[in-house]
Amino acid sequence: VSVVSEQKICWKMMKVAVSLGLLLVDRAAAFAPSRVATTGRGLSPPTFFGPSHDPVHLRFGDAAVAPPSRTRLLMGWGPDPVWSPGTVDSNIQACPSGSCVSLRISVGDGSGFVYPGQYVQVKPAGDDGAKPIFLAIASAPSGEAPKPDPPGGRGKKKADAEAEEPAFPSAEPATWEFLIKRTDGNGWITDAQAGSTVDVSQVMGGGFPMRENLEGFKYDFPTQNVLLFATGSGIAPIKSAIESGQLNISGGRTCTLYYGVRTPDDMPYVARFGDWEDAGVQVVPVVSRPDAPCESGAVWKGRTGYVQNALEEDGVAIPRNSGALLCGVKGMAESVTSMLTQSGVFEGRVLTNF
Repeated sequence: VSVVSEQKICWKMMKVAVSLGLLLVDRAAAFAPSRVATTGRGLSPPTFFGPSHDPVHLRFGDAAVAPPSRTRLLMGWGPDPVWSPGTVDSNIQACPSGSCVSLRISVGDGSGFVYPGQYVQVKPAGDDGAKPIFLAIASAPSGEAPKPDPPGGRGKKKADAEAEEPAFPSAEPATWEFLIKRTDGNGWITDAQAGSTVDVSQVMGGGFPMRENLEGFKYDFPTQNVLLFATGSGIAPIKSAIESGQLNISGGRTCTLYYGVRTPDDMPYVARFGDWEDAGVQVVPVVSRPDAPCESGAVWKGRTGYVQNALEEDGVAIPRNSGALLCGVKGMAESVTSMLTQSGVFEGRVLTNF
């Protein structure tokens, strides 16, 4: 008799435990969002199932709550654009092959561009149905970046400074440079004439987070060696970083740019390489198709292959105190990131602008 009683008691305890567990799941799921807004890097939300393996429709109070959706809600790049007019100041061929153009656009307010790597959306003027293109700004920032907080700066001095300074910077006209690769569908911008107008969004993105990751002691000693990697038109935000002064290439800090293109004729900004070298940036151009005929008649005698090949050949000096900025094709970015982190570079010091 005692054995039967113990079995009944155990059975009742198991039923109570199961009921309590389902109740806790119901209550937790009632507060969970039904969709997850993600840029593609998030995890799919969990789906709860009942004893029959059917989705559980949960209840909270008197309102029925649908089970979490398995579908990701993919968001666009940044907030909704706020359009302002921009005027094309100039449009010139950026490289001998004509595969890309250097476009300068004047805008009424350039104060929002404060970090290299930030971008804007651009579309034909007044065409609300047109699909905008995303363009990284190749110029040095035209606005002033916020000053970093001093150690322990949450006190009175910071409050006084905030009281003295305006909440928003005043509008300052600016002219921004863009490097745009020609494609079959973007003739409206690559062939735009000086004086024509386009719609330009507000500045978007946080750019390359250099200050918080390359300076100070967040990972180790401040960065002593900066590596820059770009392919094709991805050189645009890297150019912005070089010419911004925010890389702080001075004293003992070194900097090397690995820049990859198909042929010598596809390489923009060659005329600036000397200035970059004078500023402390060692420029390493890499050509993947050195034997391809060039309209300019150029014969390539430099590094060949891909930028990741050049990095593999050169290695990384002082990896624990090195940082990197990357912009270009996915394969390059993934390969370079893997090689850097495996060599000992902190993952948080391998920076992209997206």
